[in-house]
This record gives sequence, structure tokens and C-alpha cells, in this order.
Amino acid sequence: MRPIIWTALAAGSLLMSGSPAFAQTQTQRGEYLATIMDCTGCHTPGTFLGKPDMQRYLGGSEVGFQIPGLGIFYPPNLTPDPETGLGKWSEADIIKAVRTGVRPDGRQLVPIMPYHSYGKLTDGDARALASYLKSLKPVQNQVPGPVGANEKPTAPYLTVVMP
Repeated sequence: MRPIIWTALAAGSLLMSGSPAFAQTQTQRGEYLATIMDCTGCHTPGTFLGKPDMQRYLGGSEVGFQIPGLGIFYPPNLTPDPETGLGKWSEADIIKAVRTGVRPDGRQLVPIMPYHSYGKLTDGDARALASYLKSLKPVQNQVPGPVGANEKPTAPYLTVVMP
């Protein structure tokens, strides 16, 4: 019976090692994390319009979210473009923003960004995600800026309407 148990354990180990959760490189792990964290669900142009533009993957959204009393916020460009994305951010800057919601300039991200949940990332996973974002093809895409609660928006946005 022992050989059967060992064979079953060995087979299980081989199957698990092929899983995306056990990616071979840090960048592959980061890609896996960006996928399961659904970064593209907010940060890829066209997603909220039903036609994600995967040529500009994670390049930021032209459609924002209205947070009552705060304003309208547009998911930013997560690619390493130096002018419109995270190109001037260090991996440590990205990790801090993902985990705490604080940008390098000190501005607090709105809580629609699930940094409260992402704050639970392990150090290794946080580094892998930041490494992956830094490895992407830069996409030049300036998203609309945040709009204050009493300002007029210049781009489309999502809102909640109470019945």
C-alpha cells in the first residue's frame, strides 16, 4: 500500500506545480495576481463600455466612478509609461499604493480601489505584482483627472442612483 500512497502524493505534487499559483518567475506570478485581482476590470480602456481594448491593456479608463460627496475618479494607467502611467514610480511606490492606498505624492486613493483587501498581499506577492506592472509595454493614455464633488465632469462616469 505504501507505493500507492507515495504515487498519489507525487502525482498531486506534479499537478499542483503546474498551477498558475506556483508560477516559475516573479513576473509570471505578478501576471497571475493581476489576473485574479481583476486589474483589467477597472484599468483597461473600454472595459466599462463593454469592449475592453486589450491593445491598451491596463492603460487606464476613460470612464470613472462617482463617489457621493467626494467626486468622480478615473482608474489610472498602470503601465510603465513615464508621462501617463507608473513609469516614474518605483516598485516600492506601487506596493505602497496597492497595499495602503497612498500614492507617492501622498494623495489617498478612493476606497473603490480595494487596497484594504490588497493590504493582505504577502511581501512576495506584492513584489511580484509591482514587478509585473513595471514589465508591461508602456501605453501612453492620459485618463481624465479626478473631478471634485462640485465640479462638472468632462468624461463619462458610473454612479449609483437610489430608487
